[in-house]
Amino acid sequence: MGTTVFERRRPSSSVIEHALADTRHSVFWRDDLPEALKPSRPKLAGSIVADLVVVGGGYTGLWTALLAKERAPESHVVLVEAKRVGWAASGRNGGFCEASLTHGRENGLSRWPKEMPLLDRLGLENLDAIEASEQRYGMDFEFERTGQLAPAIEEHQLEWLREWADEAAAAGEADEVVFLDEAAAQASVHSPTYLGAVWEKRTNAMVHPARLAAELARVAEERGVEIFEQSPVRRLDTPGSTGAVSVVTDGGRIDAKHAVLATNVFPSLLKRNRLMTVPVYDYVLMTEPLSAEQLDSIGWKDRQGIGDMANQFHYYRLSKDNRILFGGYDAVYHYGRKVREQYENRPESWEKLASHFFTTFPQLEGLQFSHQWAGAIDTSTQFTAFFGTAREHRIAYAAGFTGLGVGSTRFAAEVMLDLLERRDNERTQLEMVRKRPLPFPPEPAAAIGINATRWSLDRADHNRGKRNVLLKTLDTLGLGFDS
Repeated sequence: MGTTVFERRRPSSSVIEHALADTRHSVFWRDDLPEALKPSRPKLAGSIVADLVVVGGGYTGLWTALLAKERAPESHVVLVEAKRVGWAASGRNGGFCEASLTHGRENGLSRWPKEMPLLDRLGLENLDAIEASEQRYGMDFEFERTGQLAPAIEEHQLEWLREWADEAAAAGEADEVVFLDEAAAQASVHSPTYLGAVWEKRTNAMVHPARLAAELARVAEERGVEIFEQSPVRRLDTPGSTGAVSVVTDGGRIDAKHAVLATNVFPSLLKRNRLMTVPVYDYVLMTEPLSAEQLDSIGWKDRQGIGDMANQFHYYRLSKDNRILFGGYDAVYHYGRKVREQYENRPESWEKLASHFFTTFPQLEGLQFSHQWAGAIDTSTQFTAFFGTAREHRIAYAAGFTGLGVGSTRFAAEVMLDLLERRDNERTQLEMVRKRPLPFPPEPAAAIGINATRWSLDRADHNRGKRNVLLKTLDTLGLGFDS
């Protein structure tokens, strides 16, 4: 097996120790919110009768509540959140807001090839709608339509990039999907690791993730949505005779015509979905703000989001105040599919990320990291969201976004509302919407399979991307994934 660029060009341990010396274990995005966007909302107490109750105060739930009010302004919509709005994935991720509804076009082509033209169009329309919403509602979530750069950091990845660019050119998209050779890639972003790149110019935007959640909550409340925090839901009741659904918390209950479950990585309130997702932990570093000289040393004038081509990939972006967020690579599953705060503290992952950061940008030696954090990603076996209804069409759900939910959660909200309204349209007719993916097996098979797959992906990165028997078998079964 070969070595990767991050092993061949590893920086000294003293550089890493200095960079991590004063790092805060907290979430920069949450710390950065203005006080005006951190209102304290009440717990649910007593009983409420509503038209729609939404469980979960992340992107999925917030978009659903807001779009429900758009569709029916007089309806009574209530949202309940176990902790604080946007406290989990919606406030911890990197803020990559992609047009893709299928976790990348390659994943979509392998699963729904006939539907990809429609999925591509719907995804771009969805991203356009998110961009338009910032002005329409007077929100500020720092939306930047930068596109995304995919650099090759190993020789074998150049062939993948050329095929990608050639396919785009054949489809008439040469101006939107641009191949950069080594000189052009390094001129765009000054990293000695770049051997070439593809720049997708239209299909990605960068947002401030915690601001997006906070602004969605503010605008939803202005339109009459009631939001209750610190109100974990204990159970769902659907009495057969009433045609309603009851959401029960420790302090009260909401009786509604319909409910939407937007709990994503957390255990589903529906037994049928308990094995449909697993929590995979992702780790992130954020630097202190770069000086003008440091910024000049790395270029990056176009401020694209960046994600490299490895199976164990890194994603990184600039914030509005010119910090660099650098995350990814380690994707850790813990036996028992639990979501626990203790899993967020993993020093070896942050040390590895710091090493990879200075391999990518050696000219930034001396820069320190100000924040470090982690969070759980809701992963499904089709590596993108699945949808459905339950309890005689009273409940709709979506989960399994696998790390690309910033954009696609808005689309999921539209789908769930369509399903509850029994609309027959191009969204509800998608195979991705109509068919459930395979569940993950129970333990111990889940842990054995997931960790064997992670090991195999690491071996592929050390062997020119060549997939072993396990990965090829998973590909055949529709369970394969390469990022």
